[in-house]
Amino acid sequence: MCRMKRAFDVLASALGLALLWLPGLVVAALIRWDSPGPVFFRQERVGRFGRPFRIHKFRTMRVNAEQAGQLTVGADARITRIGAFLRAHRLDELPQLIDVFLGDMSLVGPRPEVPRYVAHYPAALRDVVLSVRPGITDPASLRFRNESEQLAAAADPEREYIEVILPAKLACAADYAQHASFVTDVGVLLRTLKVLVTR
Repeated sequence: MCRMKRAFDVLASALGLALLWLPGLVVAALIRWDSPGPVFFRQERVGRFGRPFRIHKFRTMRVNAEQAGQLTVGADARITRIGAFLRAHRLDELPQLIDVFLGDMSLVGPRPEVPRYVAHYPAALRDVVLSVRPGITDPASLRFRNESEQLAAAADPEREYIEVILPAKLACAADYAQHASFVTDVGVLLRTLKVLVTR
């Protein structure tokens, strides 16, 4: 399973990068036109076996926006105009194909968290969830695709995330890590594509 999954990740990410480099240049130009700052947002995330890596995403917020908080809540004022479009269609995630190709991530796997929230993982789940490469999409991402709206409705978004959303995500991630197969990964990818097409 591991070798097949990795081979699929390498081939699919290489193909994706080859096909998307020109549209990626257009997106990069729009990001630079919309707001000053770098095209990519780089941030430390926790990868497989707890190893840190710096994720690639198209920047969707103003520079240094993370200093005002890690969570994105509702119609966050930090999000740029182009950023709102990219987030709505999950196009900001496409540069993570670089991370997949490099081996830091997989196409399918638990979404990588920042160290701040990994510190809240219960010991019983931490090793299970971090036993697999983090991914661009997974069952929890599909289930919580409207997470920012749920946080916006909470009186305390940070507490809502740590006490309600994060435990549910971890349960999904642990279930994935324990039962994933090539067939289930293909199913997650197809479900993700369906969600993106119907948005």
